[in-house]
Amino acid sequence: MGHSLALMNGSQWMVFRKMHETLIASTKKASVPVDLLALRRRLDQLCFARAEAIRESDANSKDLEKLAKYLHTAEKVSIALEKLNQDLFSTLLGTAQEKITIALQEILEQPITFHAEAGFSRNSASVEFWVERNGKPEDLMNGQGGSVANIVSVCLRLFALTTLDEATHRRFLILDEQDCWLRADLVPKLVKIIHDASRALGFQVLMISHHERHLFEQYADKIIELQWQNGKVIAVDTTSRPSTPD
Repeated sequence: MGHSLALMNGSQWMVFRKMHETLIASTKKASVPVDLLALRRRLDQLCFARAEAIRESDANSKDLEKLAKYLHTAEKVSIALEKLNQDLFSTLLGTAQEKITIALQEILEQPITFHAEAGFSRNSASVEFWVERNGKPEDLMNGQGGSVANIVSVCLRLFALTTLDEATHRRFLILDEQDCWLRADLVPKLVKIIHDASRALGFQVLMISHHERHLFEQYADKIIELQWQNGKVIAVDTTSRPSTPD
């Protein structure tokens, strides 16, 4: 200790002595022995903890900066993808609009045009449907006594089925009395469109109807008629022509 003190000048020695006397006095007052090594270790621990906190804060700041850049880019990508989805949806809708118009005109033999207009709001799409006859809007549900709704409903179901993933959705469609508002003479035309579409798209279609059996015989692969016999319903295979090869 003597060698260390010899390096101090007079004023330094006075300061050190004063600090030492103050420390001894406070220690005696508290009746607690002073452990300078323990204090030193504690100080080192606090300094290390502070350095770790600063290092972690710097790392977090860098991560936040990267995240901010990513979010800025992600927003642009989301906007671009949404625009692409809207364009693709509008394109698909345009195709459906064209095909349904053809179906309406072939079956009803009238100048009817089908329209579908897409709207986009809050990342969701909505579609408004209507028909025009000779350029004048017409109620889709009441058009041609409901026949228009029958045809459009069938076409939209076929169209929707084409958009589903074949890995999780079997291409099987049930049409329950989708010809209910059609005149009997128009039914074979609808059946033909369903038959041709199912062949082209690889669908299996089960069509339920109250119309007479002979209206389906030209295009149906199989006809099952429910008959009331002896107080109960019997399913009778009344197919009158061989099935069309796949």
